[in-house]
Amino acid sequence: MIDRSTAIDADANAAQTVAFEELLRAVEELNTPDGYKAELVRGKIVVSPWSKLRYKMPMKRLRQQLEPHAPAGHDVDVAPFLFTFPSAARGYGPDLHVADEAAFEAEGRHTDGGALSLVAEFTSLSTRDADWEEKVAVYGQLVPVYLMLDMQASEITCFWDPSPHGYRSRTTAPFGRPLRIPAPFDFDLDTAELAVTPDKAGPS
Repeated sequence: MIDRSTAIDADANAAQTVAFEELLRAVEELNTPDGYKAELVRGKIVVSPWSKLRYKMPMKRLRQQLEPHAPAGHDVDVAPFLFTFPSAARGYGPDLHVADEAAFEAEGRHTDGGALSLVAEFTSLSTRDADWEEKVAVYGQLVPVYLMLDMQASEITCFWDPSPHGYRSRTTAPFGRPLRIPAPFDFDLDTAELAVTPDKAGPS
């Protein structure tokens, strides 16, 4: 499988009539290769590669900074669990999540996006559009904080204050400049060690 997002598309009529739960079931039953994850993006099942090896250390450093400030009972992890947003008929596996530990006590392979207090996405050339457009809109209705680490632009954007119409606030900082993470975290994130060499043009 090539190293880029691959849409598994149904015909237009079927895509409009297939129930959200049926799509989730299809995602769960999909035998994705090691190193790949399946999400529901733009109403389609999309298989994309898990983050690059060189993103491991920035993810680890972000996780280490978030852990002391996470809300009580919330876990910070990078495992690709699927969080669902039924009102938008979407299911995402964020690169990093902070979520209520109780959400992982149930059976099954997906949980409610309402358990999230923060998500972080590390963009790649193949996922950047979805991270910046669709996921901002969907997360922005429910998730208190969304961190977008734009690895191509070497900057981080923090979205917060969700509403039915999306996030009301955002701020952007280049890697190397502190970034305030709002409630329920309330701390200044040191972004100096989050940068990697920007991706070059071409497949990601």
